[in-house]
Amino acid sequence: MTEHSKQAESTFALRCVINGEAQTIETTASARLLTLIRDELELTGTKRSCDIGRCGACMVLMEGEAVNSCLAMAYQCAGKSITTIEGISKGGFDPIQQAFLEEGGFQCGYCTPGMIVSVKGLLDSNPSPSEDEIAEALSGNICRCTGYGGIRRAVTRAIEGRMLAK
Repeated sequence: MTEHSKQAESTFALRCVINGEAQTIETTASARLLTLIRDELELTGTKRSCDIGRCGACMVLMEGEAVNSCLAMAYQCAGKSITTIEGISKGGFDPIQQAFLEEGGFQCGYCTPGMIVSVKGLLDSNPSPSEDEIAEALSGNICRCTGYGGIRRAVTRAIEGRMLAK
């Protein structure tokens, strides 16, 4: 065994906060966040699809920013706060999820968790985004079923709901 392969096998205790709960996960630095979320923590709402950061099905919030968990490495998550779709729906449906339901912002539903996470990240940082800002926030998410009409209506409804709630 070479010195390089020994280093690749070494593990460390990753400490981070996932969905508001402190976690310590024994892992390798090269493990992907997606694998930790789905396989170690069994939070399967975060979907595995392209594995190259193109589809957005694996989107999570890291420190409030939408990131592809298939591209985030374990070492990048140390000390960070991560929110998955399960964390967004703690205590019941988030208004964004409700808007997706009411506006038919899904068909097969595979991309929906990633879409909702991306919208949550956008609206938490910008409660009144322009159409261009919405398009930019969703540009990392692909839906192969709906044609995006219901998704855009859902985002609009979520924005309106937040404005009414103030």
